[in-house]
Amino acid sequence: MTYYKLEPLVLQAKSVYNKGVDRTILHCDLNNFYASVEQKLHPEYDGLPLAVCGDPKQRHGIVLAKNQLAKKAGVQTGEAIWISKQKCPDIVFVAPHYNEYVKYSKQVFSIYTQYTDRVESFGIDECWLDVTGSKKLFGDGKTIADALRERVKAETGLTISVGVSFTKTLAKLGSDLKKPDATTVLDRAHYMDIIGDLSPSELIMIGGRTAKKLSDLNIHTIRELAAANRQALRYHFGVIADNLVNAAAGIETEEVKRFNEHSAPKSVSNGTTTPRNIENIEEAKVVIYSLAELVAVRLRQYDLLAQGISLAIRDPQLNWRSKQSPLPNPSANAGDIAEGCIRLLGTMHSFSDSLRSITVGAIRLIPKDEWQPSLFDGDVEKEEKLDASVDLIREKYGYHALTRGITLGDDLTGNLHEDDDFRPFHQSKST
Repeated sequence: MTYYKLEPLVLQAKSVYNKGVDRTILHCDLNNFYASVEQKLHPEYDGLPLAVCGDPKQRHGIVLAKNQLAKKAGVQTGEAIWISKQKCPDIVFVAPHYNEYVKYSKQVFSIYTQYTDRVESFGIDECWLDVTGSKKLFGDGKTIADALRERVKAETGLTISVGVSFTKTLAKLGSDLKKPDATTVLDRAHYMDIIGDLSPSELIMIGGRTAKKLSDLNIHTIRELAAANRQALRYHFGVIADNLVNAAAGIETEEVKRFNEHSAPKSVSNGTTTPRNIENIEEAKVVIYSLAELVAVRLRQYDLLAQGISLAIRDPQLNWRSKQSPLPNPSANAGDIAEGCIRLLGTMHSFSDSLRSITVGAIRLIPKDEWQPSLFDGDVEKEEKLDASVDLIREKYGYHALTRGITLGDDLTGNLHEDDDFRPFHQSKST
């Protein structure tokens, strides 16, 4: 097969949508991605069930990914290592190598972008491609999907599953239907014949709780949801009711974003499970400040300010609690975020018991240029200049080039930022 490298003018032309014609959208999903990369790194484990997991010494002893053999043995992502060992006594556990995952992801995405400029990432191992304007060059959606599968396998040794459809939601469902290394087409004429009897929970936007509410309303299948009375659903689901029906009925106007096009997040959070339990408020402050640093960096990269903060905590019995609070002024400063979360913690936990993990979040985000400090906020400009200076140093020398005094010498957050990328988006790692 001959492969073409698309020139910029071709890419620009491909972005034009014909409003009266169905789009051709692909969803590409790397099969068992982490585990597949690890098997390439460890050929000695070929033919063995394998799972990628965190370091048990660091309290991350759960399965992050598994290969097909482990999956057949019943191993599930997110379960404890010891449970997987019971299900599959000969399973091999390996630690994750995130730099390798990024490297392979970049290779695969570089293949995708030779077919269209509209490649929207959905994590390091999944994405949507709009190939509507590419069909004259490369063939119909299935032909392009099969070509991508062939190229990814030949050039990286990995496999992908591809869904081909006319909406992003249905393309995603298509890639989930057949794994590994398969193409599934859900076209407008026949898609309901294929997925109509599936549960609504198979659609990406419908979680278990929503599916349960639909079931209570006697809506058990995608076909029934597509034909549901919208007005009745609005009574139970509010404004999202139409989105639920549209997803099932194949009605969607959302475009596939261009490659490397970043959309502003609605919230930013960072959490950690510490190597040992957090025993008192002073230790909790260390963890909160360290987490707030990364949250603040991300806010500044997006030119956003947080109007509120959130804090989630988990005790050794794995009980979760969370709480939110407004900030006095919108901020992207780590100190403001940390102090707000410390105040929240005082209302949530007394340390009669220890904590296992903490998550710090920034919520109710607004663009920085939408907020004008008052004349009495004289320290704001000084703080912004200091933050900008710190960011520049960390971009060049890494997070640990500058650390807060409160975190010096602690054994709870020493490795927290080792893998973080503090470069701005135009320099940052691409997935």
